[in-house]
Amino acid sequence: MEAIVVEFEVSTSPGHAFDVWTSKPSMWWPRSHTVTQDPRVSIIFEPYEGGRIYERGPDGAEHDWGEVLLWEPPARIGYLWHLFFDRSEATEVTVTFRPLETGTLVTLIQTGFENLGDAGIDRRRRTNQVWLELTGHYRGAI
Repeated sequence: MEAIVVEFEVSTSPGHAFDVWTSKPSMWWPRSHTVTQDPRVSIIFEPYEGGRIYERGPDGAEHDWGEVLLWEPPARIGYLWHLFFDRSEATEVTVTFRPLETGTLVTLIQTGFENLGDAGIDRRRRTNQVWLELTGHYRGAI
């Protein structure tokens, strides 16, 4: 099954683009795409390989979204991704930040849908649409 590929440019350095993606997702990630949907939720990427990706509600409750597989600032982050799904249904996301004369080329690639059997077809279609929306919010935060 084909990978999801979303590619776009932002008018900032790779370092800043990486930082906004990994250190400031609470700035741009819509609360409608969190487990709690609480407007006060924090979204956290632990900044190292093996680190957790999770949301923390104002009550301190945490919900795992994934695990950092690659941490190579400012060029690349890779992670196991299972927001809204059991970890056994995780896919893999890699986001690269490549310098351009006018800013940064951001490329998101998500793979592993074939491991989900027939459910992977619909999940890939829905996830592709969601990434297009989410990356629009990200671009707005840059």
